[in-house]
Amino acid sequence: MPLQKFLFKPGVNRENTRYTTEGGWYECDKIRFRQGNPEKIGGWTQFAAGVFLGTCRSLWNWITLAALNLVGVGTNLKFYIMSGGLYYDITPIRKTITLTNPFTATLNSAVISVSETNHGCVQGDFVIYSGAGIVGLGGNITAVVLANTFQITFVNDNAYTITVSATANATDVSGSPGGGSVVTQYETNTGPSYQIPLIGWGGGTWGGGTWGVGSSNVTSLQLWNQQNFGEDLVYGPRGQGIYYWNANIGFSPIQITITIAAPGVITLPTGFSFPDGTTLAFTSTGALPTGLTVGQVYFVVNSTGGTFNVATSINGTPITTTGSQSGTQRISQRGIDLADAGDSDTPVFQNFLIVSDASRFVIVFGTNDYGSTTINPMLIRWSDQEDPFTWSPQATNQAGSLQLSHGSAIITAVQSRQEIVVFTDSSIYSYQYVGPPFVWTAQLIADNVSLVGPNAAVIASGAVYWMGVDKFYKYDGRVQTLNCDLRRYIFSDFNIEQAQQVYAGTNEGFNEIWWFYCSAGATASDRYVIYNYVENVWYYGDLGRSAWLDSGLLPRPVAATYDSELVQHEDGVDSYVLGTQTALTANISSSEFDIGDGHNFGYVWRIVPDLTFEGSASSPTPAVTMTLFPMQSSGSGTGNTAAANITKGSNYVITEEYTGIVYTRARGRQMIFKISSDQIGTTWQLGAPRIDIRADGRR
Repeated sequence: MPLQKFLFKPGVNRENTRYTTEGGWYECDKIRFRQGNPEKIGGWTQFAAGVFLGTCRSLWNWITLAALNLVGVGTNLKFYIMSGGLYYDITPIRKTITLTNPFTATLNSAVISVSETNHGCVQGDFVIYSGAGIVGLGGNITAVVLANTFQITFVNDNAYTITVSATANATDVSGSPGGGSVVTQYETNTGPSYQIPLIGWGGGTWGGGTWGVGSSNVTSLQLWNQQNFGEDLVYGPRGQGIYYWNANIGFSPIQITITIAAPGVITLPTGFSFPDGTTLAFTSTGALPTGLTVGQVYFVVNSTGGTFNVATSINGTPITTTGSQSGTQRISQRGIDLADAGDSDTPVFQNFLIVSDASRFVIVFGTNDYGSTTINPMLIRWSDQEDPFTWSPQATNQAGSLQLSHGSAIITAVQSRQEIVVFTDSSIYSYQYVGPPFVWTAQLIADNVSLVGPNAAVIASGAVYWMGVDKFYKYDGRVQTLNCDLRRYIFSDFNIEQAQQVYAGTNEGFNEIWWFYCSAGATASDRYVIYNYVENVWYYGDLGRSAWLDSGLLPRPVAATYDSELVQHEDGVDSYVLGTQTALTANISSSEFDIGDGHNFGYVWRIVPDLTFEGSASSPTPAVTMTLFPMQSSGSGTGNTAAANITKGSNYVITEEYTGIVYTRARGRQMIFKISSDQIGTTWQLGAPRIDIRADGRR
């Protein structure tokens, strides 16, 4: 019998039995398709030095006017800006208060109890102690030990505990409670690294259960929302406040010598200047003139050259100080709460936020109404045009609000062509800028449509794609259900209780959309599914990523691992995690094939490979394994397999580099073809291999 080509249909199909899908591919891992042919995906390398705290759930990339390429990194514990390969902590301060003698020590223990009524902390939060008035407890617990940043280990309503670097002795116990006058700064509340199911609202699918019912001591996944406003950043954790980071100060504290003279004129050294609107805080442990407070966020006003005043709001009245000071100050910046810096109607909550391309409005979805401190999950509010600090609607501005009606909560929004696509837990709206007097309007475009989580939707090639609770969708002017050849495989082994972890991202260089999700029983994303929207094919594999950022302002896609680092994908052919190189194990297996309808046994005695190792390292010699799995009948299980290593030939000058004919022995009514690799430095693309198969009787 002549040689027979393997020309399988592109994509992987698991919607039917393995025999029914004859002529196609059935299983794969770390594989993609390029013009119909399978190949190994690219590897990844470390993107930034070091690691961050927590599990990253949000990545955003932008460039400042000073040409700094920045990446915002939001984790369940912290918020960072990554620049030049380093992480800078700009986690917002939610509250600053001065406590008097709050510390109580326990003999022979490093655990310190801190007293404060209604502190608002949760376990895992971070607190910073500073100030000229801080003193030790008299023994091992000195002021140096206490003046630091700590993570809270236990909380009740009026106290919490921290662990310090020293063990308390009897003197510390007798000196408790103590600590003197302590400037205390609380960072925004942290959250769990995985979704903790609730009994009431928020438990299970979006909107399941009764509104307002749930346990107060459990929380959903900690998610950050972020977008740049020009070169600055608007950001905040889901369900908490809105914060603003000003790029003029930057992420690294500046230590300079300044002069503060009555009535509040601040003079900078030669070469320094801060424009109006810059936010800053004085973190000196020394005394400041009366009227200024250590740790308080101020706005620069009346800036002229190297002098300026400060105010408590962006256009506020300059503060008049009593006395003056000259000395070294450490001026730093964290994100400022817009509710403190803006007008009296600035939202205090947000479930999602966007900075619109149309006329630059800051838009928040799921927020509190004017004059209320209760979050309305179906309410949309927007700031004045080009002004993130003005939210009170006036005849002279374009600030306003809009209430949606279909659904019980807005989940997310995606900025598309000439519109923002808004997802509730059951419907989709087209949200568009129309100018005064209505400013923004919303039109219902689909009902009874699901979305599995706030990061499960993404835009690619002008269309919006998303994962629902049991299928995939596309919106390009009309909502369509995507025909997914992996639908049953994915959703039959999917942990719906970790739906908030689903993260969608594009890989524009390969026309792909990736969804990372948790398989059944997993509490961290361990699988991915890919849709190639140009070739209209699906494939999948095992890989843990908690967030994804496509190339655009970066040379390659960047993803967050569960080892708390960022990696750069499509870089090399191997995996580099925490500096350790390992091979990517890649494989793809066909559906069952036979002679005719499987009436006769087939006997295979040789294979002619067709693949390229282009892009592989020269040493060790690139190699893959081709395997035939023969079966007596469909469903009988495989018999003795026939496998052969296919290596790069040393005498070939053409691109397709492989060994010649491979001799083997395999006999069965049906067979499965598999190609795999697990060697460092190897990448490959399969072409059209041929087998020599002949009829071999009926038994």
